[in-house]
Parts: sequence; structure tokens; C-alpha cells
Amino acid sequence: MNSFDVQVYHFFNQFAGHHELMDKILGFIAQYSLELYIVLFVIAWLTLPKAEVKQRHALIIMGFAGVLGLIINVIISHIYFRPRPFVVLNEGTFTQLIPHSPDASFPSDHTTGSFGFAAASWGKASKWITVSFTVLAVLNAVARLYTGVHWPTDVIAGIIIGTLSGRLMWHFSSLFRPITDFGIRLFHYGSYAKNK
Repeated sequence: MNSFDVQVYHFFNQFAGHHELMDKILGFIAQYSLELYIVLFVIAWLTLPKAEVKQRHALIIMGFAGVLGLIINVIISHIYFRPRPFVVLNEGTFTQLIPHSPDASFPSDHTTGSFGFAAASWGKASKWITVSFTVLAVLNAVARLYTGVHWPTDVIAGIIIGTLSGRLMWHFSSLFRPITDFGIRLFHYGSYAKNK
């Protein structure tokens, strides 16, 4: 393993197990970021003004940007397998705060998905949506290192892949308009709103 990964990994992981509140917060984010994002998506969808269609279309694109990033990760992990830190490091030299299967470490799926969501919102969604999704993405990236389940370059690769997926998805946004329109009709939003 390269020295950059080892040194930066230990820089973040050295604090794990010494600060109970931080352990709980970052451990929760590392394990349940997907569920947190689902809650954010639902809140955003339901609280936007009924007439707001563009913002809801942005939410759809954000969701698919995360999916695109994960598909790219699956392809990469089948070409290149990197073991996780807790598999290769000597016992007692690290702290693993959350349980995790010893599957491919590179790239970080959680980081990729979260930055896919966030990057697709940049310049397209309301400020509160962009800020909340981006802050959670950054916290998630740090949490994956802090809890001991990823190498730094796993996370960096996740940030890059997620960001590219988020920006790329907008080039194909028109393909997903029928999904947005279905949601708009289902919830009686946009032109289907009874009281806009």
C-alpha cells in the first residue's frame, strides 16, 4: 500500500475510539448516509412549492447521477480489486468503528453516490438543497476514513467519479423528463396542481 494512503488513513482514523460523541455521529453517517439522503430527497420533493417543476426535475437527475456513479464503480471493482484497510493492516494499528464486509475498497461507493447527488444539484437546485446535500457528502467522505473502512484514494476516486457523474447526467436530463412528469402528475404538482 502506498505511503500516502497509509499516512492519511491513520491521520483520520487515529481519532476514532477516543471521542464518544464524534464516534457516534460519524459512525452513524458512515453507515446510514443512504437513508439520510432518502430523507433529504423526500423532504425536498414534498416541501418545494407545488408549481415548481424544474427543482423536482433536478432531484430526479440528482438521484440518477448517484446511480450512474455506482454503476461506474461496479465496473471498476471488477477490473481492479483493492482490499480494505482492516483486511491488510496489522491488528491494533487501526480502529474500525462500523462493521463492513471485506469487499472491494476502491472506489468508495458511499462517497461516489453522495457526491453524485450533490454535484448534480450544483447550480440547478435551491440553495438549501445544494448546501445540505454537499455538506452531507463531505461528512460522509470524512466518516468513511474516520471509521476505518476506506483508504483516502478510495474516497478521492469516489469524489471524482461522483462529481463527474453529477455533471454528466445533466447532458441527458431530457431522457428522464418522463419520470419527472410522472411524479408531477402523481402528486398533483406543476400544471397538475389544484392550488399552485
